[in-house]
Amino acid sequence: MGVSNKTPEFIKMNPLGKVPVLETPDGAVFESNAIARYVARSKGDNLLWGGSLIEYARVEQWMDFGATEVDPNIARWLYPRLGYMPYNAQSEEFGIAGLKRALEALNTHLASNTFLVGHSVTLADIVMTCNLYHGFARILTKTFTSEFPHVERYFWTMVNQPNFKKVIGDFKQAEVVPPVQKKAAPAKPKEAKKEAPKAAPKPAEVEAPEEEAPKPKPKNPLDLLPPSKMVLDDWKRLYSNTKSNFHDVAVKGFWEMYDPEGYSLWFCDYKYQEENTVSYVTLNKVGGFLQRMDLCRKYAFGKMLVIGSEAPFKVKGLWLFRGQDIPEFVMNEVYDMELYEWTKVDLSDEAQKKRVEAMIEDLEPFEGQALLDA
Repeated sequence: MGVSNKTPEFIKMNPLGKVPVLETPDGAVFESNAIARYVARSKGDNLLWGGSLIEYARVEQWMDFGATEVDPNIARWLYPRLGYMPYNAQSEEFGIAGLKRALEALNTHLASNTFLVGHSVTLADIVMTCNLYHGFARILTKTFTSEFPHVERYFWTMVNQPNFKKVIGDFKQAEVVPPVQKKAAPAKPKEAKKEAPKAAPKPAEVEAPEEEAPKPKPKNPLDLLPPSKMVLDDWKRLYSNTKSNFHDVAVKGFWEMYDPEGYSLWFCDYKYQEENTVSYVTLNKVGGFLQRMDLCRKYAFGKMLVIGSEAPFKVKGLWLFRGQDIPEFVMNEVYDMELYEWTKVDLSDEAQKKRVEAMIEDLEPFEGQALLDA
């Protein structure tokens, strides 16, 4: 920046000398959204533009919304604090208010929609996630975004999509709002004293510092627990491979393998069941949760049930975790955890034990209702 983007060759591609610029066989394209449109249209066999004329227009609509309502207001708040432009408290207040209005509108739309347009990812989602990315990474703390739970769910669903993760890796939300960067006053130049030239000293031989050995990766606390007689992978294989007589084979096998000292069972119930008014949105919500829970695959087994033949649908689950508590790293890294009520199973209660069996087996009806999915 400031060098190669100021050359005559670059200025021919973008007269303002700004990045990004995409070079194509037919010439250059500048502006992020124009580049995104070009790439999306370069293959005609995808649904990134939706499946109809109205969906095409709505993809454009949300791209414009992100470019005019989300991106500039994040920039008004963030960039002055990073020292990219002069800080002005009134301008910052204006930016935060504008951003809140935009996120409120987005939150309302996402309350009944998993994605911005239609039932799958479109270019609008890719661009909107990019609009939100630096905000979530640099200045939008959990305290701020918790006012917009559907925007949170949407953002985490998107950044955990496999194609996003290939590019950005594991994402961590900002924990604090960065302080305003104050520019230091320029120091007065000192008048140099004229001295007779001295002979250059012979450079001393400096031994290259020894490279520090890489520090070993800290072990997961669950790996430090006493060994358990239960081999989790054996249970998962039994569960997956049992195709008939499930209760007598898999459920009975579970209790034979289960180690109450090395593992614990937990029920989870979604706290906001009344929100589950659209079946595919509810299923996508659960799918996103399971995708994020993949980080504890080595230490856990889970069953999630979507219950009911009509809205509002109920979301309930059963989880087996290594140890006697829900792992701390799961509570810290999977934001959905706080959306569920977690209850440790008491196996001395026969009713709770029967409920565990029914959830493992997908027994229907479950608590008097049909299963939409499990």
